[in-house]
Amino acid sequence: MSGKEKIQRGSGNVFADIGAVYPDRVQVRAQVMFRIAEILRERGLTQKQTTKLLGIPQSKVSCLMNGKLSAFSLDYLFKILNALDRDVEIVIHPKRREERTAVTQVWLRTAFA
Repeated sequence: MSGKEKIQRGSGNVFADIGAVYPDRVQVRAQVMFRIAEILRERGLTQKQTTKLLGIPQSKVSCLMNGKLSAFSLDYLFKILNALDRDVEIVIHPKRREERTAVTQVWLRTAFA
């Protein structure tokens, strides 16, 4: 390094940092897809077994496992989670006073409390 490169701290949302439209929503989809892929890996399912379990084409399973965000809406991902015996809860509440703008977030709970 020549010392002239400038390092900038990220915002915490890579999609905001690269200028994506609706970065919070894209990050939510990425987080949900990551969790689905994690569940499938934990179960040790092959793509063929996953295709049968979820009732989706193998090409979609491949997109899911490889994080191809454009292939899935949140609604579709919620359907997949339900097929994997996962409940999906959506909580809507007023934004906190200290926050400048309202946000969309995902909280992943691995066990029922």
